Amino acid sequence: MDIDGFRAELETRLLIEKEYIIQELSSIGDYQEKLEVLGKFNEKYKELIKRIANEDGIDLNAPYQTENPSNSEDLTYEQIILGKTMSIYDKLVDELHEEITQI
Repeated sequence: MDIDGFRAELETRLLIEKEYIIQELSSIGDYQEKLEVLGKFNEKYKELIKRIANEDGIDLNAPYQTENPSNSEDLTYEQIILGKTMSIYDKLVDELHEEITQI
């Protein structure tokens, strides 16, 4: 699995989702509803990981194969992907939160 390629594809798709959500924010009047959009973004993050994995033929529940099997911690592909992409999610959700508080 090319984790860097996966990460780049996920980042691109999350940026697109973030832009859709920002457009949606302008039609939401209630502040609490705007905050709930952050939960929607979290769900999109999880959905996109599953979708990209499916497109790439990756079983998220399968154990991740490291180059040194004796050094393996028995992590799944999903755990590795989440660990490698969480910084992208954190950055974009922070930007979304900033958008919400500015509107």
